Amino acid sequence: MRIITCNVNGLRAAAGKGFIAWMVGEKPDVACAQEIRAREIDLPPGVRAPKGYRGYFHAAQKRGYSGVALYAKREPDRVVAGLDMPDFDVEGRYLRADFGRLSVASLYLPSAVKGPEAQVRKYDFMERFLGRLAAMRASRREFVICGDWNVAHREIDVKNWKKNMSTTGFLLPEREWLTRVFEEHGFVDVFRAIDPSPDRFTWWNPFGQAREKNLGWRIDYQVATPGVARTARKATIYNDTWFSDHAPVVIDYDYKIA
Repeated sequence: MRIITCNVNGLRAAAGKGFIAWMVGEKPDVACAQEIRAREIDLPPGVRAPKGYRGYFHAAQKRGYSGVALYAKREPDRVVAGLDMPDFDVEGRYLRADFGRLSVASLYLPSAVKGPEAQVRKYDFMERFLGRLAAMRASRREFVICGDWNVAHREIDVKNWKKNMSTTGFLLPEREWLTRVFEEHGFVDVFRAIDPSPDRFTWWNPFGQAREKNLGWRIDYQVATPGVARTARKATIYNDTWFSDHAPVVIDYDYKIA
């Protein structure tokens, strides 16, 4: 089973840069996209349903903002949009597809780059989302939650981390929250379980040649329950082509979708 996740920073723009063609060529079983910034009706047919795939979308009510998508080779048993958190569900932040005992979700956790009020709102989402994660673990289903979590977990996950300790996305309470996800709730950072090496980033500031200099952050994850996580065999951050300011994360699992 191959799963891809990428914050596309505008699905139509990323498609214009070759994202859909690349994705189809990678032959994932499931691909998740975040920050699609479009409604399904606004997407060209080849983006809504690429050859061999079914597309599912949860757009924000606000045009040109947020939104998540999920592409699947086989039709899911069930698709669920939102987290029963109305104030955030209108922003299109979570889309889940069920395949037998496995659920794959596309998540776009709020950022707080606009200032203190946005940071408070981000913390609100994070705390409430912990309850959803606890329910997932209690369900005894297997989960792979793909997406832009907007938090870099450890010092290894940010270049020049000392200079960024007061920057949103690397604040201590955010990092401690992600530690709770892994240590208290038992989820696994699948990429790091396979690849512990430094300088493995998924997002770069679009200014100042940050990508060319690899001055990046790792904020895009595949976070999984232990059963499916332990079947992960290969993890790659694709950087050969730039579809957005984020890079796709590709993980292969020794797991068969039912």
